[in-house]
Amino acid sequence: MHNFKLNDYLCSMRFRINWDALGISASLACAIHCAILPLILTSLPVLGVNIIHNLAFEYFMIVLAFVIGTYSLLHGYRKHHHSLVPFFIFLAGMLFLVAKQVWHHYQIPLLTVAVLLIVMAHLRNFRMCRVHNHAHAEDCEH
Repeated sequence: MHNFKLNDYLCSMRFRINWDALGISASLACAIHCAILPLILTSLPVLGVNIIHNLAFEYFMIVLAFVIGTYSLLHGYRKHHHSLVPFFIFLAGMLFLVAKQVWHHYQIPLLTVAVLLIVMAHLRNFRMCRVHNHAHAEDCEH
């Protein structure tokens, strides 16, 4: 009879992060923050807390989405499909996200387009990674 050791089992498990799923989650979290947070937290200014129009928080969310998205798409590009199309779609979405910060009167339409483009980029990257499944090219790093 084999002795089951929890430590051996945990060490043998491989944990992998799905960066596309994480990128989509970050984009959706940003969208939820921008759309719902003002409705839920309308009483915070009365208490002296202003998180709804907090520029530092807004820019932090944009940078977070950009870093996670870029890493995810770069991984797909290098290891799987070697196509920049998802990255260009992602950059367009990020530009709309930054434009939302500049043109506040068009915040909702710009946010909607931004989130759709970012999610579309991650979905396209995910599908391209699954179709190509390690398409090797001259610039392949593995």
